[in-house]
Amino acid sequence: MEALFQLGLFIILLTAGFFFGSSREKKHYKSILERQKKYAVIATRSEKIRDFSPYSDAMLVTGSVVIASDYFKNFVASIKNLFGGRLNGFESLMDRGRRESILRMKENASRWGADEILEVRLESSALDAIGIEVFAYGTAVKKRKSSDASA
Repeated sequence: MEALFQLGLFIILLTAGFFFGSSREKKHYKSILERQKKYAVIATRSEKIRDFSPYSDAMLVTGSVVIASDYFKNFVASIKNLFGGRLNGFESLMDRGRRESILRMKENASRWGADEILEVRLESSALDAIGIEVFAYGTAVKKRKSSDASA
């Protein structure tokens, strides 16, 4: 009887993890897509800039996010780990983390009044199979106004 109860609890948690996790993931992606339209004006580049004369000011901007993985993704990943292969659930988790951290960085740059973000970099780390942290950083710059050109 005890084993049957534990099996039932496991199935309930697995099912709840799948439905709640999928629902939260869809809502998060929808939020990301809406906010990406708003901050699309701040272009991010990763090429080396040798001449900073077009820019009047610069500042380090960051964006960080910690996203938890749901019970279902962890269960599927543990099974796939036995046999190998792609972890599609964690690929979407990393994608959401990357997009969200870049958006937060862009929001910070926008509040400062930046025109562009240069040299964008991403760092990520796993948090003991419960989730991930993604950290985005770059150099936010303001373009020199024509009246500043003589400076």
